[in-house]
Amino acid sequence: METIHWEISKQLSNQSIYQEAAKLLQKGECVAFPTETVYGLGADATNQAAIQKIYTAKGRPSDNPLIVHIARREQMDQFVESYPPKAIQLMEKFWPGPLTLILPLIKDSLAANVSAGLSTVGVRMPEHPVSLDLIKTANIPVAAPSANRSGKPSPTTAAHVIEDLDGKIAGIIDGGPTGVGLESTVIDCSQETPVILRPGGITKEQIERVIGPVKVATNSTTETEQPKAPGMKYTHYAPKAPVYLIEGSAKFWQSEIDKVEAAHKKLGILATKELTSSLSTNAVIQTTGSTRALEEVATSLYNGLRAFDHADVDVIFAEVYPETELGAAIMNRLEKAAGNRRISE
Repeated sequence: METIHWEISKQLSNQSIYQEAAKLLQKGECVAFPTETVYGLGADATNQAAIQKIYTAKGRPSDNPLIVHIARREQMDQFVESYPPKAIQLMEKFWPGPLTLILPLIKDSLAANVSAGLSTVGVRMPEHPVSLDLIKTANIPVAAPSANRSGKPSPTTAAHVIEDLDGKIAGIIDGGPTGVGLESTVIDCSQETPVILRPGGITKEQIERVIGPVKVATNSTTETEQPKAPGMKYTHYAPKAPVYLIEGSAKFWQSEIDKVEAAHKKLGILATKELTSSLSTNAVIQTTGSTRALEEVATSLYNGLRAFDHADVDVIFAEVYPETELGAAIMNRLEKAAGNRRISE
């Protein structure tokens, strides 16, 4: 398949791009586009064959449900059965934005493979002009997981999408680097006390200030359980080399680095500038930003993990962050990338 590449212009009208890409979506093809979190791979959420193309292009397990993206709240009325009061409060506060709500699904209103057979569906309204304009032009609900091969670090630039999916999908819209850099927060609003299934750009603390106490699901789903949201069951965000979370002082870091380099292995380090400036090493270093600005860390995380594949490292050491506010989402992604491999002082 030949993949069409479009580039969004800041100076000129992009309406012809949206119309061309929307026609492909309406015809049952897959198109990648930027959101404020990561690049998404979109298809018509009502078209079973189109959704199957997402699973095929990504190599995604069929029991891993997809998130449906909308551009107007009334679009949900065709497939959402009811709106719990707390869900409405969250929509009013955080939409458009990086928050996905799990809501009761009207039976047979969407392609069955969108919800992986569940009686609920994840919905969000992205806060990105390109994604909003594309969905408005197509005038259909668009199911869109991250636009990468399943298990790999998520794409935050069009170049990442091209690397993984060029020749496998109909089109890629290049709208520049994404903002948040981590996927949306997913919260299950279908039960009395909402449950955060995946932390993201909207933090638990922000949510609780709006609707009161919420629960947080465990990081994983067992092999026999069906995940209710993306990111709960399978290995995600992982580069080719094994990732180890290193928890300890700079002195401890140095001792672990020395062990790897003594074994003549090529090391990659993913850490803040405060930590990396204190280390003596020949490692390939990807600096994530500053410990004082976790937004920087979130934005640069996937780009750093992907860079190690091109550097051909044997092992990767990653810094550990406090699991509060945005740190919870960062650690969720790092733990998935590391497969929970951790070395502690």
